[in-house]
Amino acid sequence: MKWSVLALCIGFGMDLIVGDPHNIPHPVVWIGKLIKALERGLRRLFPKTVLGENIAGGVLWLLVTVISTAIPVVLLWLCHSVSPWLRLGLESVMCWQILATKSLKDESMKVYKALKTRDLEQSRFAVSMIVGRDTARLDEKAIARATVETVAENTSDGVIAPLLYLTIGGAPLGFFYKAVNTMDSMLGYVEPPYKNIGLVPAKMDDVMNFIPARVSAFMMLLSGWLLGLDLKGGWHIFRRDRFNHASPNSAQTESVCAGLLGIRLAGDAFYHGVLHKKKYIGDAKREIEPEDIPGACKLLYATALVTLLVCVCGKLLVLGGI
Repeated sequence: MKWSVLALCIGFGMDLIVGDPHNIPHPVVWIGKLIKALERGLRRLFPKTVLGENIAGGVLWLLVTVISTAIPVVLLWLCHSVSPWLRLGLESVMCWQILATKSLKDESMKVYKALKTRDLEQSRFAVSMIVGRDTARLDEKAIARATVETVAENTSDGVIAPLLYLTIGGAPLGFFYKAVNTMDSMLGYVEPPYKNIGLVPAKMDDVMNFIPARVSAFMMLLSGWLLGLDLKGGWHIFRRDRFNHASPNSAQTESVCAGLLGIRLAGDAFYHGVLHKKKYIGDAKREIEPEDIPGACKLLYATALVTLLVCVCGKLLVLGGI
């Protein structure tokens, strides 16, 4: 188990330094291809009814999570049978590929740089790479707001939740989580054709993120305090607005971020041409601005580092007591 702790630290460092090189095949891409292939097959196998598609979604979730967890288990076992150092190297790479701290910052900063050049079309394109909403009609403030929301939400989904799963069960449990999260990203929509087959993947993502989202919120509050941000505001908005979202988890970190920065997030948005009415998160103490994007990224990094420290110390204490 101590090898997994070391692999986590090495993988975390690799993520901060290297990020997500686009020229290296990523396991999440393979998970996505597995999801697409199984979705096509299961749609043909099960009846095209609400119940049939719900069951197909459940079978899809089970198959993807089992396969995504089993493959790293087998690979790490084979490597360990040769040398624990070989296992350490492979698991470190796996941890690196599961985390997304630098890539989230880099993609968000692309939006910031486009906004600073006043290139609205390029800004819309850049933000379309990291959000699921329609971006064609967004103005500069809406683009900045969508970017900060994404950084805040994915601080949990892309960094803190994976850190927690990696700490508990090493790379195999980390890939289990990535499979769950990827299925929700690909299938968890309320519009056809995913409304029924995506039901189980979406609900299971809510379940698997329930505790991590709340841990992320408290880690973000602690990090905001360390950065000298408005801790009182962050705590107030968290308590008031943490459920102002269709998901039980997404507004946990979004509310903390909004309160710490003193801005208002969320509100109505278009998805696939359909307007979705959404509650606001936070108070508009001031207008949101492009500079809030690097501010949110700074909070992301602080939260990631604080959580890593807590996770490693906690794991070592547990291992020391065994």
